[in-house]
Amino acid sequence: MVFGLFKKKNNNRPIVDRQYHTLTTAARHPDFYLHLGVPDTVMGRFEMLAIIMILYFRRTKSSATSGQEIAQEIVDAFFQDLDHSMRELGIGDQGVPKRIKKFAGMFYGRLESYAAALDASDAQALAAALARNIYPQAEASAPDMRGLANWMMAAAHALSAQSEDLVATGYVTLPVPEL
Repeated sequence: MVFGLFKKKNNNRPIVDRQYHTLTTAARHPDFYLHLGVPDTVMGRFEMLAIIMILYFRRTKSSATSGQEIAQEIVDAFFQDLDHSMRELGIGDQGVPKRIKKFAGMFYGRLESYAAALDASDAQALAAALARNIYPQAEASAPDMRGLANWMMAAAHALSAQSEDLVATGYVTLPVPEL
């Protein structure tokens, strides 16, 4: 009982769980993999989840304190999932922190490059950044990423139109890809 007094209370858990589930479900939409050029691989799934998290993170950066707290908890859950997935793939305890650090660098690098293109409403620059990140070895043979870039632009717009109440309660949604 005494130890419970010092434990951090997390009243956001149901909200974070609901919102994180919605975001991860959106990242698994088959059209990203079947029609928009995202490879259905472990790294392709990371890329798509990173895109969804980046879009959500950008939406919440201007939110009230509670929305920003929820966003941070969702990003934390994202990295906890990465940690768990790496361990399931058989990566040893010693190698996981180094790889998490690498993935964090990749995530924040993508956040920066995608944000610049989204802020400039430059779908061509966004498509180029997506191709570089999703197909780093492919160079000229990477699929056309304009469809995914256009979806991201539309999703960013749709997210910005959603109310603060939706952010605070964990009911933010993303549009499904239209083909």
